Amino acid sequence: MGYGFSTKAIHSGQEPEEVTGAVNVPIFQTSTYAQQGIGQHKGFEYARTQNPTRSALEACIADLEGGTRGFAFASGLAAIDAVMRLLSPGDHVIAGDDMYGGTFRLFDKVLRGYGYTFTYVDLRNPGNVRAAITDATRMIYAETPTNPMMRLCDLGALGAIAKETGLMLVVDNTFMSPYLQNPISHGATIALHSSTKYIGGHSDLIGGLVVTNDDAIATRLGFLQNACGAVPGPQDCYLTLRSLKTLSVRMDRHCSNAARVAEYLTGRPEFTKIYYPGLADFPQRELALRQMRNFGGMISADLGSLEKARAFCAAVRVFAFAESLGGVESLLCHPVSMTHGSVPPETRAALGITDGLIRFSVGIEDVDDLIADIEQALRA
Repeated sequence: MGYGFSTKAIHSGQEPEEVTGAVNVPIFQTSTYAQQGIGQHKGFEYARTQNPTRSALEACIADLEGGTRGFAFASGLAAIDAVMRLLSPGDHVIAGDDMYGGTFRLFDKVLRGYGYTFTYVDLRNPGNVRAAITDATRMIYAETPTNPMMRLCDLGALGAIAKETGLMLVVDNTFMSPYLQNPISHGATIALHSSTKYIGGHSDLIGGLVVTNDDAIATRLGFLQNACGAVPGPQDCYLTLRSLKTLSVRMDRHCSNAARVAEYLTGRPEFTKIYYPGLADFPQRELALRQMRNFGGMISADLGSLEKARAFCAAVRVFAFAESLGGVESLLCHPVSMTHGSVPPETRAALGITDGLIRFSVGIEDVDDLIADIEQALRA
């Protein structure tokens, strides 16, 4: 019988250390390892290639995501970059038209220059994916929920298309974390995370994680991780492991707080639209219930104008006006000027990313204090 999520988060890859019995994986702060002779070592040669602290983190995240191999990187974008290096110039990628601005920037401003081609479609309709497939297509790249419009894609439907056509399905699972959603169980080839966000959870590290259950892809990712070298240091790996131990209890609080905040926002006339999968009138409510264990801590809401958004963001006191998300503290973001500045204005307009849109990352503070803070900011 397999262990539950929280048990795996605390123990997978993290046996007590052999020499002292330390229950926490030590921080192996070393760049190299003494070898016993030519061709004789203890499985560790050079710390870019292997580090025991990193190995423990990689084993843990692989178990939590239901994959066979995990890989840690220095940032979420470094993780995405490594995954995209599985492709070759001329290869075609079908990606969601609503995605994190940094991912779009990597695709459009960097990888396109190396001969990759991209088609951006509304992934809410799996038929759009089928229609976009060409002889050159090698990958479907998805976020669900999307950043910042909280759109969902049907992971089971995309997984079926990927299996039928032999394409890789890559899913950025950052908004949900492995506690709330597991793309590999729905047919994804790769699940990836910016571990800076919910997995790290304390706004004190930058990192990325990739998990796969495909042996050939795992072998190639291991090669790329070592050959390109965008690896995290052992301190960040240690902090990420520490954070994984409390991921389930933190996510439960993020979800319950966000549900309360979202319900409050729906009752305020200042907001013209609220985007949160947990609301009863969310357009994809049935899909959310089918593939997510809860609805997460992210809410987007539209105040109707840049002037109102600017005034609100300047007036919050408990929420911090800052980029990023997923920390224990509540954060407030203005996507147009912050995370999605690299997305063309006409694309933002088509997606609904207006000048008045703000994005809440609801933390784990006392929820009554968060609602009171929003209320006083609205008065301001």
